[in-house]
Amino acid sequence: MSIMEIDLSIIGMERGRQYETIITTKNAQNVYNAAPIGVICSGPDVIVNRIFKGSHTLENIVETRKFTVNITYDPEIFYTSTLGNLPRNYFNEDLSLKCAEAYFKCEVISLTEAVKQSDPVKKKDEAIVIKSKVTDIVINKDTRAYNRGFGYVVESLSNLSRFDMVSDDKKAEYISKFREANRVVKKVGYREDIKAMGLIKKELRNKGYDL
Repeated sequence: MSIMEIDLSIIGMERGRQYETIITTKNAQNVYNAAPIGVICSGPDVIVNRIFKGSHTLENIVETRKFTVNITYDPEIFYTSTLGNLPRNYFNEDLSLKCAEAYFKCEVISLTEAVKQSDPVKKKDEAIVIKSKVTDIVINKDTRAYNRGFGYVVESLSNLSRFDMVSDDKKAEYISKFREANRVVKKVGYREDIKAMGLIKKELRNKGYDL
């Protein structure tokens, strides 16, 4: 079902939040490519993402100025497109993935050299920020774009429930994992996710840990 009025909130995307997606592109030789890439919702019909130089995805977007963002929860798709590329029979003719619960088509508005000092990746100057306009949304079944903040909340709660039953070394590991999880949730999560992580942090502080 193609949506007449473009509004990313239809698939659960909120302005300022980042979502885990599969971006599909093709080059001038009609070679299809898929890659897992985070997408930030910047408005009802605008998205932003940052892609490192050297990737086929970036090369194709620069060349064609178009790409498709696929919403799927299929772990095989994320795994295969991370470590290699999906076979051609995984794609529809319109560049979307056959497994996608929903997808939207984008046209590039601007390409900007990116420098992000807080990024853990060392080559901070080798990325491009892409701002794009959503031109069409297709919903194959009811779904919401995946925000990994909630997953970090669940994992942190699971570790918290075991905290008093594990060794000191394991506790130190849980604290390290929580710090990283909290960093990510603050960056990409919903308000509810951030609040939940704050409550977990309070519990860990009550146990004597300086966070």
